[in-house]
Amino acid sequence: MASSWPDRLWIVRHGESAGNVAREAAHRAGLHMIDVEGRDVDVPLSRLGERQSRALGRWFAAMPDCERPEVIVASPYLRARRTAEMVGEAGGFVSDRPEFLIDERLREKEFGILDRLTTLGIRERHPDQAEFRRILGKFYHRPPGGESWCDTILRLRSAIDTIGLRHGGRRVLVVSHQVVVLCFRYLLENLSEEEILAIDREADVANCSVTAYRYDPAAGKDGAFVLEFYNQTIPLEDEGVPVTSEPDAKAAAS
Repeated sequence: MASSWPDRLWIVRHGESAGNVAREAAHRAGLHMIDVEGRDVDVPLSRLGERQSRALGRWFAAMPDCERPEVIVASPYLRARRTAEMVGEAGGFVSDRPEFLIDERLREKEFGILDRLTTLGIRERHPDQAEFRRILGKFYHRPPGGESWCDTILRLRSAIDTIGLRHGGRRVLVVSHQVVVLCFRYLLENLSEEEILAIDREADVANCSVTAYRYDPAAGKDGAFVLEFYNQTIPLEDEGVPVTSEPDAKAAAS
């Protein structure tokens, strides 16, 4: 009987973006706002992010054809789409024309009125929201016009179901964002709020890092995804490409 879930699932955070660089500069300068032009959806990769994406593509390209990604599902944000495209340009997919899908449910967590504010900016301009976040915690706090982690998880539940329905038995690469990578872990491993936030506190999800699952039909009652590794940066380290992990420009309070 054919599997109703992908055989392999890789979840990748996009390469370093211009927003990541701007956020770091704003924090170093003690600014309230992160200086990024245009919509967050249109923020491009930095030059380093392009190098990271190519290095990741070459890492996949070194795999046998029977192990490389067959299906790519990416966030609609430019930095995620371009990361996926550059992985393909470096030979990372099993064919020159893989199934390439864009899914808006994989977009980064929405930050509403806190968008592009630094941590200092949030405390100074929206002290009430800083206090609500302290009381509720980052898992449940929803800024006006934005999302909580729970809201992000809600849309990812349906995205995961769609991946299972459409790509059973195949090898799927997901290219998305920091909070989304963590929320995938929460869902696929049936973690608690405390467990996923403990993982989040350990380290930021690195740009172009890989989190990998293999589907094991013998795991649990009906089969399950088994985590192979998390936040793996060997594809970059092997080529001497710098590893970065700065949150996105809009994610000061993620």
